[in-house]
Amino acid sequence: MIKLNICLFIVLILCGLGIVTARYETRKLFMQQEEQQKLTEQLETEWNQLRLEQTTLAMPARVEAIARKELGMITPPPAAENILVIRPDPTSGTAE
Repeated sequence: MIKLNICLFIVLILCGLGIVTARYETRKLFMQQEEQQKLTEQLETEWNQLRLEQTTLAMPARVEAIARKELGMITPPPAAENILVIRPDPTSGTAE
């Protein structure tokens, strides 16, 4: 009877340690999940800011202003003979 009690006591201790370990791991994983969710939110915010910045930088009026100011580009006269319009070849099969 004493051996049975000792065995049951050891099993009880092992089960208790298993429960404590499982709860510790659960809390640890939950904290990691919270950190990853915060990181996800930060990255989404940064991504949205970058998209907004890209949209702002690629505005046609801004590009034209930079081309005129920094590169000294001008719009050719409407009747210029040196204007060549290149259209994509519909038979080339490349999608753009």
